[in-house]
Amino acid sequence: MIQIQQTIISDDIFKEHFICDLCKCKGQCCVDGESGAPLEQHEFEDINEILPEIWDDLSPAAQDLINEQGIAYTDYDGELVTSIIKGRECVFTYFDENGVCKCAIDNAYSEGRINVQKPISCHLYPIRLKEYVEFTAVNYHKWSVCEPAVDLGRQKGLPLFRFLKEPLIRKFGENWYNEVCEAAILIEKNNENS
Repeated sequence: MIQIQQTIISDDIFKEHFICDLCKCKGQCCVDGESGAPLEQHEFEDINEILPEIWDDLSPAAQDLINEQGIAYTDYDGELVTSIIKGRECVFTYFDENGVCKCAIDNAYSEGRINVQKPISCHLYPIRLKEYVEFTAVNYHKWSVCEPAVDLGRQKGLPLFRFLKEPLIRKFGENWYNEVCEAAILIEKNNENS
């Protein structure tokens, strides 16, 4: 574990390699799981605001569920998470012509139709954050669904923290990310000298 500013970072963030391989995994992380994607309160409010802009991009099942219970619920851990359809996919998913599960929020943001990005928990995945009083834990969530991403990351030699540069900067800022990169260099030097 390494401390940078108010975060404690798991060694896996530096050691593991990762590049999402949507052609192989088909976006299963948005379909499978125990509950929806964690939401920060401001994300819940922002998504509710832009909901009319993406409403027609959502499936009829998603629209029905949102009408019934809203875009989110509190899960068994007491965490605010996106609503999920019949215990499976997030209400904000859609499937492209190749059967790949994608995010309607992310798609609308990329097209410039909205100025709200997908939830940071989705953007950061497979990194998961756990908030404590004194610090935020930054951990790697290993899941068999992501094995193709691990394989591709190893082939390309891309560490997880580099693959997730954009969302890590979005969450923690550029100075924090620069410190992570400096720590990675020191870790590599220490490994070479061991």
